[in-house]
Amino acid sequence: MAQWNTISISGYHIREAGSTAVQEIAFTLANASRTWKRRLPPVWCGRLRTAVSFFFNAHNNLFEEVAKYRAARRLWASIMRDRFGPPIPDP
Repeated sequence: MAQWNTISISGYHIREAGSTAVQEIAFTLANASRTWKRRLPPVWCGRLRTAVSFFFNAHNNLFEEVAKYRAARRLWASIMRDRFGPPIPDP
């Protein structure tokens, strides 16, 4: 596992401070993207495998929370694809 880089991003405190679900995702993904760029030079981003974990807050509105998690997953995949390109396959 020498090529793994783990990053943990928390958005829980953002929602606890009074943000909406949309704001929680927006601020958390912006923070994650900034952290990713700061920790890994762009040349390495496609070569290293990275385990990213997100911590979100879950409120009582089930459908809103399901939509939030689905949107966050899709947005993070889009951010990674558009900003850092597809991963380079192993030789």
